[in-house]
Amino acid sequence: MPAPPSSTPRAAGASSLLLFLLPSFIWGTTWLVIKFQLGVVAPEASVAWRFALASALLLAGCALRGVPLRFAAADHLRLALLGLLLFGLNYVLIYLAEGSLTSGLVAVLFSFIIFWNLLGARVFFGSPAPRAVVGGALLGVAGVCLLFWPEVAAGLRPGAGQALGILYAVLGTLVASAGNLWSQRLFARGLGVVPATAWAMGYASLQVLAWCSLRGVPLAFDARPAYVLSLLYLALFGSVVAFVSYLTLLRRIGSGRSGYTAAVIPVVAMLASTLFEGYRWSGPALFGLGLVLAGTVLVLRAKERIVQARPP
Repeated sequence: MPAPPSSTPRAAGASSLLLFLLPSFIWGTTWLVIKFQLGVVAPEASVAWRFALASALLLAGCALRGVPLRFAAADHLRLALLGLLLFGLNYVLIYLAEGSLTSGLVAVLFSFIIFWNLLGARVFFGSPAPRAVVGGALLGVAGVCLLFWPEVAAGLRPGAGQALGILYAVLGTLVASAGNLWSQRLFARGLGVVPATAWAMGYASLQVLAWCSLRGVPLAFDARPAYVLSLLYLALFGSVVAFVSYLTLLRRIGSGRSGYTAAVIPVVAMLASTLFEGYRWSGPALFGLGLVLAGTVLVLRAKERIVQARPP
C-alpha cells in the first residue's frame, strides 16, 4: 500500500539526513586512510588512480544495471568541466597547499566552502540563505577553527611558502565550490547522478594524468597490500559511495546546505583519530565540537527554497 501523504516529508527528510551523514562519515575516515597512500606514489598520481578506478566501478555498475551511459557531445564537455572542478583541479591545489601548511589549517580554510556555496547559490541561482543556515555556517566554521586551533596558530606563523600555501588552499576551495554549483546546474538538466559522475571522474583522472605528465610527476604504483587496500577504500567508498550520495543530496537540497559537510568531516576525522591514534580532546576542541553539532542542527532543520538553475 502507498505510504500516507503525511509520512512522505518525514521519509524524504530521513533519506536526506542519511545522504548528509554518509559522505560526512566516509570522508572523515579518509583522512586516516590517505596516510597509507603516502610514500612511494606521488599524491597526484594516487588521485589519478583513485578516480580512474572509481570511474571504472561506476561505469561497470551502470552497464550491469542497464543504466544509459550515452550523453550528447555537449554534455560530455560539461561533464569534463565538472571532473576538472570537483575531482581534479581542486584535489591538486589542496595537495599543493598541504606541502607548506598544516592539515588543520587546510581543513579550516576548506571549511569556508560553506560560505562560497551559499554566496554562489545566491548570485547564480537566486537561492535565498535563511538566517538559520547562515548562523549554522558561522557556528560550523568557528567550531572547525577551535578543533584545529593549535595547528592553525602554528600554520599562521610567518614562514617560507606559507602565503603560497594559503593561496593554493583558498583557490582549491573556490574551485570545489564552483564544482558544487556547476553540478547543481547540470543536474537541473535532468542528467542522472550516477552515470554523470562516472564520466566526470573518468575525465578527471585523465586530466590529472595529463597534469602529472606536464609536471614530470612519476606515474608509479605501489603493489603493497596497504596501498592497494587503501586505494580500493578511497575509490569505492571515498569516491563512488560518498560522491554519489553527496551529489544526490546536492541536487535535492542545493549546494548551500549540502556544503555544510565541510564542517562535519573534520569532526569525524578527529573522532577517528581518537579511536585509532590516541588523540586527546582539549577544552577548546570539545567546545568546537559542540559548535559544529549546533550548526549542523540549524542547517539541516532550516527550511530553504531551492531555486533550480536553468539548463545552460
